[in-house]
Amino acid sequence: MGDSRPMYQRIADDLRRQIDEGALLVGARIPSRAELKRTYGASDQTVDRAVRVLKAAGYATGQFGRGVFVSDRAPIGALLRSTGAVDSPLSASVQALAGGSAEHPEVSWEAVSTPTVAPPGIAERLGVALGEAVMCTQYEYLADRRPLQLATSWEPLTLTEGTDVVYPERGPYARRGVRGRFAAIGVRVVRAREVVGSRPATGAEAEALGCSPGQCVTSVERTHYDADDRPVETSDTVVPGDRWRLEYAIAFGG
Repeated sequence: MGDSRPMYQRIADDLRRQIDEGALLVGARIPSRAELKRTYGASDQTVDRAVRVLKAAGYATGQFGRGVFVSDRAPIGALLRSTGAVDSPLSASVQALAGGSAEHPEVSWEAVSTPTVAPPGIAERLGVALGEAVMCTQYEYLADRRPLQLATSWEPLTLTEGTDVVYPERGPYARRGVRGRFAAIGVRVVRAREVVGSRPATGAEAEALGCSPGQCVTSVERTHYDADDRPVETSDTVVPGDRWRLEYAIAFGG
């Protein structure tokens, strides 16, 4: 029975196999368009599409004027998720895998908070009216100066406006995490819910994370709830799916 895959997919799969098996090493140049056309008997459009598939999957990176080269896809480390780790967009513990640059990479981040209005999906997650005022905080994280993750957090201003915690990363309760900050204004956060998925990176995310547009990212949607089961904060986090793993610590009572 013949191969039913489109020619561009067959080319991309063959190149992926060569990379996975070590025939094409990290940093090696992918064969040129002319070489691929000759090898596979394909058209310009077909080989170009195959290379785009390879780049979108994170297997290759284009260098202007030089060609396309095999990317380093080895996992950098793990984001350890636990009861303490889900208290802020950044996992509390970041650990490099064996052979990494350090057992605990140096993590740095920047945060920018802006009062705005809740977009439709966020309003639903926070249980507020569409267009209600929220504080939006955008985070960018680096581990050993390499892009680690992006996160955006939203909090209803009806809860925090006029308090010392209205700006999550400023004031006397900065960097205390969601539970610590809300406790300071008399709100007890008792649980969080996370939904983990995967999707292609947007152009802006790819630029910030140093990957290709369309490359797979792991997304984490997390919402914190108070003792009355009221959402008090929700966030979206994305990490390069092929470079970082999510590791969950699960404790059993009794």
